[in-house]
Amino acid sequence: MRKESNQQETAGDTGQEITTDGGSGTGGDEAGEAADPVENGNFTVPDDIQPGIYYDIPNEAYHAGPGVSKSQLDDIADTPAIYLWRKNAPVDTEKTKSLDTGTAFHCRVLEPEEFSKRFIIAPEFNRRTSAGKEEEKTFLEECARTGRTVLTAEEGRKIELMYQSVMALPLGQWLVESAGYAESSVYWEDPETGILCRCRPDKIIPEFHWIMDVKTTADIQRFRTAYYDYRYHVQDAFYSDGYRAQFGEIPTFVFLVASTTAECGRYPVEIFMMGEDAKLAGQREYRRNLQTLAECLNNDEWPAIKTLSLPRWAKENANA
Repeated sequence: MRKESNQQETAGDTGQEITTDGGSGTGGDEAGEAADPVENGNFTVPDDIQPGIYYDIPNEAYHAGPGVSKSQLDDIADTPAIYLWRKNAPVDTEKTKSLDTGTAFHCRVLEPEEFSKRFIIAPEFNRRTSAGKEEEKTFLEECARTGRTVLTAEEGRKIELMYQSVMALPLGQWLVESAGYAESSVYWEDPETGILCRCRPDKIIPEFHWIMDVKTTADIQRFRTAYYDYRYHVQDAFYSDGYRAQFGEIPTFVFLVASTTAECGRYPVEIFMMGEDAKLAGQREYRRNLQTLAECLNNDEWPAIKTLSLPRWAKENANA
């Protein structure tokens, strides 16, 4: 697997692209690199993957591979044992097959050339006739064979309207159309703990050192405060430090947020960036989480018990 090395030899400087099929990008290969970990079409991220930025790691391989991510730090912040549980607990794949509008919208915005390969809008079938039922069955079987996710006409229409709403916002259009890399994988070693960290920015624009993260929400106004519960300020700090470890620059990190709920017939779109206080709080929090993880790894102790305290509205508190 070919990679790009830290800081000075960057995509922003060389335009290097990495492929897993033996093809070449616009930059040169790095000497002494391991062979592609691809066997029978299955990509596996090696445990000894080196710090750098990789543009060709499939999403499933990234999530199954080494390194601690922001979502795993969320588990550490909850209870350290949850970190292990999520790595080892079985997944009911039948429960993960349902369409996530956010996933389809994400693909439409970031990887438009992949959208038609991954999704298909179902035509209308006359289920009142045997012929119509047979046509639908054949259609669904073909979609299952090709691995494409089926969208209803209404779902497809909504996703396209949301996408066009993004493009109607000048900065939104610039973020979408600017040259960059979607779904690249960044790996770096935390200097204080020695832990391998990783992140997968929705899009990086190396020329200007921007990171864009795409979010969907049912209530765009609530996002202004709900971001804290989802620890998006931690994501900003964690990704930004990872970007700096690779590119040697502090990026401009923005959240492009699209509403899944129409207001007066339009799907609102807004772009947010964290204030300095939120960025610093996010950095302190992820550093605390990394330190906790390091202690758990060193001691092989993973606290699992949570304490239940009386809620604020409990009558006992009122009488205290």
